[in-house]
Amino acid sequence: MTDESRIWTAALVVVGDEILSGRTQDKNIAQVATWLGVQGIRLREVRVVPDDMDAIVEAVNTLRARNDYLFTTGGIGPTHDDITVDAVASALGVEVVIHPKARAILDSYYASRGGLNEARLRMARVPDGADLIENRVSGAPGIRVGNVFLMAGVPGITAQMLDGLTGQLEGGLPLLSTTVGCWVAESEIADLLRETELAFDGCQIGSYPFFREGKTGANFVIRSVSEDQLRACAFALEQGLADMGRFPIPGGI
Repeated sequence: MTDESRIWTAALVVVGDEILSGRTQDKNIAQVATWLGVQGIRLREVRVVPDDMDAIVEAVNTLRARNDYLFTTGGIGPTHDDITVDAVASALGVEVVIHPKARAILDSYYASRGGLNEARLRMARVPDGADLIENRVSGAPGIRVGNVFLMAGVPGITAQMLDGLTGQLEGGLPLLSTTVGCWVAESEIADLLRETELAFDGCQIGSYPFFREGKTGANFVIRSVSEDQLRACAFALEQGLADMGRFPIPGGI
């Protein structure tokens, strides 16, 4: 029987010099985080690393050890600088092999696109013992080995791979959220936020200030796996703001 109070966590390693240089803006963090939340898994940390073997190996070994799942995006394409497969294999202490099913998939996909050449065959390389993650967009599959999941860097392809994994990973209860807004400075209600969060076990309150229409305000996002606790915490925060002469705005500003 699954312990519903158990919090399942994941980390993400984003691989690519182009991300670090600013030439490419990463879109995978948001979509991976959103997908994980629906699966009842919390994205706890993200690391962006260059196309460098040692950097990828270090990140993979560090993050897979302290999370239930580790995802990587980028570096599994057909070119010489796509080294994520090699780095993950090195981190796990296994060889890189050609996966026969991946080769067959690519052979079929490229049959009418010029055939399977040496560069394209690179996308059939996996750490020994790995399984495949379906990719209905470009043929080349994602890779699952242990608790590590290697995904494409192209967001549209990553989305398809995530779709193929939906419902396959064990997770806990999905994280729920609600928002309370107020035209108030954070510093004025720091004590109220802290005391309200402490009063409701399993609730976290994030404060997001802004300056609009010539005045200061903030939205307070409350998160919990319990609908009852979430509602009770939001009500208590609204009451606390009202008692201070402030006007809470359910749903946020």
